[in-house]
Amino acid sequence: MEFIETFSAFYREWDWLLYSAIYIGAIFTIIFENRDPNKSLAYLLLLIFLPILGLIVFYFFGRDYRKRRRFRLKEEKDQQVLDKYWKEKADEFKDRLKELQPAYGGLVEPARMLFNRQEGITFSGNRVDLLLNGEEKFPRLFEDLKNARHHIHLEYYILTEDDVGNTIAEILIERARNGVEVRVIADGLGATRIGKIPRRLKQAGVYYQTFMPVRFASLASANYRNHRKIVVIDGKIGYVGGINLDDRYWNNGKHDLYWRDTHLRLEGSTVNNLQLQFLTSWHFVSEGHRFPIQDPYFGVAEEKENGCPVTIVGSGPDSQRPHAMDCIVSAIHEARERVRIVNPYFIPDDPVKTALEIAATSGIEVELILPGPSDSWVVNHASRSFIKPLLQNNVKVYLYQKGFVHAKTITVDGKFSMIGTVNMDIRSFFINFEVAALIYDEKLTGQLDASFETDLEHCEKLEWEKWSQRPVWMRGGDSCCRLLTPLL
Repeated sequence: MEFIETFSAFYREWDWLLYSAIYIGAIFTIIFENRDPNKSLAYLLLLIFLPILGLIVFYFFGRDYRKRRRFRLKEEKDQQVLDKYWKEKADEFKDRLKELQPAYGGLVEPARMLFNRQEGITFSGNRVDLLLNGEEKFPRLFEDLKNARHHIHLEYYILTEDDVGNTIAEILIERARNGVEVRVIADGLGATRIGKIPRRLKQAGVYYQTFMPVRFASLASANYRNHRKIVVIDGKIGYVGGINLDDRYWNNGKHDLYWRDTHLRLEGSTVNNLQLQFLTSWHFVSEGHRFPIQDPYFGVAEEKENGCPVTIVGSGPDSQRPHAMDCIVSAIHEARERVRIVNPYFIPDDPVKTALEIAATSGIEVELILPGPSDSWVVNHASRSFIKPLLQNNVKVYLYQKGFVHAKTITVDGKFSMIGTVNMDIRSFFINFEVAALIYDEKLTGQLDASFETDLEHCEKLEWEKWSQRPVWMRGGDSCCRLLTPLL
């Protein structure tokens, strides 16, 4: 009995010492990694006030060394692919930026920046179709998939076993059985309601991969998600935007909440850029069934009459820079007349917030549509905490009331548009894998501005006087949620 008590005391002492060592090590790790101060303070406060929970959260979501180790190899492999692609294609298209300069002025800078970083080439002569909501996207996508002749590549955050998901699966199975190469990537966390679709696809000969499956042994990596929505068909047709493969986006009466979203259908050489983004993801998740950078996967498409210049920006935790965020900031800084933004998760980093406030106080009309109802209570209230300084600096803010606005779009001066998967939050800028299209075209931008005007009809415009008089408990709740933003 005495031995057991002695052993228990010894165990408790060493248990406490081990915990203390891990606790102190976590604090020093946060300090010496020289992270963003806001994020560092958030983790330090969590460790101080909720030490046990703080250690758990930091282990699973806060350790950068796992990020570096896990994605360093992907970055190196991607660079090998990009270098080969660049040598073959860059010289052919490097003068396109000079051609854009007279019509678009400083708005060319986001594309120039991507070109100089060897992250994206601007291709001219592309056909770009704006698709509003699943009602416009899904019928077009189903038809294009049915007409595939050589390959279909899909990369999605959410793929659900419902009407949309099952229809997609049936088409892919039919095409695979008729000799079409089909590759599918679905995120391991986003596609939790995928059901039996992976098994059905694999049985039909589809190459299916889960992006970073979430298992107990890999929970520390669960923070890094593939938020992209990419389709490439025969290297000629591409889709990109905010609409996942899920019934919610179709507004077919099966869900109470109306979903407002925006997507693009692309034809032309810029589909090569989408294909390249898919290729790097495929190399990351699969050791087999790879495909080369050559026809019919890649090619120079015939320029479409009245087509427009488009480039693709991809970013992720393996990126040297937050390329998508940099494009947004650059475009806002180059605005001369008007900036219009629609985004569902508005928790901006300082460069974005500062760019918006500078633009608005410089006399540029800056308009922002955010969700009224949302699918995330915490994020929605955290977003509210950023509204006060925007209103004080002449930014016009509207809350969408018809349903949940999930679109991620930007237009500048009626000439430049950016549409994709990128939310205006730290997660999209630094943690998730994202993709977006930069479009230089007055017609497409005009269509997007027209949809903005239509959305305004279903919005509540926020006024500074009324907003500043909200109850203390409401403002306090927003502020408390904001404290969590570095961790969201």
